[in-house]
Amino acid sequence: MGPVPDGAVIAVACPPTGEYSRASMPPKRAAASLSAWASASRSRTSAGNAAAVMPSAVSCCEPAPAVLLNRVGDIVAWTQGYERYARPLGLLDGDPPNMVRYLFTDDRSRAVFPGWDRLADEQVAHLRSEATLHDPHVAALADELTAAGAPFSDRLAAVPAPPSRFGLEAVEHPEAGRLRLSFETLALADEGRRLVVHMPADEATAIALDRLNGRRPGALRAVSG
Repeated sequence: MGPVPDGAVIAVACPPTGEYSRASMPPKRAAASLSAWASASRSRTSAGNAAAVMPSAVSCCEPAPAVLLNRVGDIVAWTQGYERYARPLGLLDGDPPNMVRYLFTDDRSRAVFPGWDRLADEQVAHLRSEATLHDPHVAALADELTAAGAPFSDRLAAVPAPPSRFGLEAVEHPEAGRLRLSFETLALADEGRRLVVHMPADEATAIALDRLNGRRPGALRAVSG
């Protein structure tokens, strides 16, 4: 993803790669600081350059599974921690990978996520809150997924509900076993992008993620609530 840009805000937001440990700042604070850094970046760069450097900022969340999504659910940048977590699930198979398309068209998603219905609700809620069907990219995705069946079309037609910004997610991982992940989402003031940072919700998940990352157990801190 390239080098992390210089700047005072990003230095505060993120510890050096590989130091997201028991002593590092919680995801909510890191995400808030990343948002501030993004705003500062736009004030001193062109719109095109600001969009280009944002993905490199995500790497500061290593080794946590962190991902940047755009308004239609495309996965546009991710940490190596997310790569090792998500690649075996099939989440990164698309070109570009898309969270919404994966959930509604890939049969693996229902086996991977025991709480598939809630997660599907959340992704459609994000799509509706961050974009409009007048957007041709959103309309094209909606047409594709509506043709795929009722699970998407019924949710799209339902009364809109605001998406949750934090919560708990269970994952049946083919390599790491059952994972319990706390997640926090920060909507960035950057054309509908949002940053999602996952952290282990218990010690067993912390150990499993450390092993996926080839790290000694203890690199990732279990969080609660």
